[in-house]
Amino acid sequence: MPSPASPLNPPLISVVLPAYDRQDQLKECLDSLLAQSFRDFEILLVVDRSPDSPERMAEAYEMRDPRIHVLRLNAAVGIGRARNAGAARATGEYLLFLDSDHLLDPDALQAMADRLAETGEVDVLLFGHSREHGGRSWPGGAAGLLAEAGPEVRRATEWPELFGAPPLVWDRLLRRAGVPEFPDGHYEEVPVVHGTLFAAQRLAVLDRECVRIRRRHTLHPTGSPGCSHFDVFEQYERSMELATEATLPFLFTRMIRHYLFVFDLAGCVPRSARPQFFHRAAEHYRTYLPDGYRRPEGREGVKFSLLASGAYAAFELAKLSHIARGAVGRRAA
Repeated sequence: MPSPASPLNPPLISVVLPAYDRQDQLKECLDSLLAQSFRDFEILLVVDRSPDSPERMAEAYEMRDPRIHVLRLNAAVGIGRARNAGAARATGEYLLFLDSDHLLDPDALQAMADRLAETGEVDVLLFGHSREHGGRSWPGGAAGLLAEAGPEVRRATEWPELFGAPPLVWDRLLRRAGVPEFPDGHYEEVPVVHGTLFAAQRLAVLDRECVRIRRRHTLHPTGSPGCSHFDVFEQYERSMELATEATLPFLFTRMIRHYLFVFDLAGCVPRSARPQFFHRAAEHYRTYLPDGYRRPEGREGVKFSLLASGAYAAFELAKLSHIARGAVGRRAA
């Protein structure tokens, strides 16, 4: 059985894992961590009072391996505060934030450690991921960027295209000393991801897929009490306060894509709230629009244009027309 890290010999990596298990996937996630060939890590398994947080399973794994530390919270706090609690108790040099629907290849942590041995201390180590759903698998949204990164270590702001990538907190190692607290609400990782990037003096890339996520869309298991999908606006306001002239066009595009994604995804924005959400997004479009900005091409560009003009009715009509054309095409096929 592995020996637990001592205060005098802390682990290289602390895995912070909020124990939400709505889809019965936590066991497989923990098993994939305990199967790692690399051993110098700890797991902070955070259990709160949510009905989706299985304390008995957490306790069983804590007894099984001394590297697992269960942190029990006395209220249902949501994923952001659970991550904060885990990070506060972590002792590793780097933090890896995971969710229960993540799996790691057996040599994933070893590959991260090997890359860190090459680069020396970094503030952020980015790596690839894949997404699995319905028997299909496809690479993460930043795969192209990572493939072009090269071996050098750089400041994150020297790579402004990076700010156009999806703001995911689980496709990177973060140096523990530089991680801010997650705010309350949905989409709490957005300002944390961007904040750590803007602050990163040394950023490196591991160009391989390390994490597999087992869901079609990136939506967190649970938010903090009283949260809503409208929280996305406040989270991006925090990020936009940090934007530079070079990063603003990429961050702006990511922001608008994220708003449109949330708006279009079933179950996020109730029908009665759709006009309000659309107009909040349009307001942010006008507020943060970079000088000389060029919208994306094709259908996405049309959606950007309709949002820019605040044309809610036209946007909804265009969406219905697209759905209708797709249905006709499927029937013809």
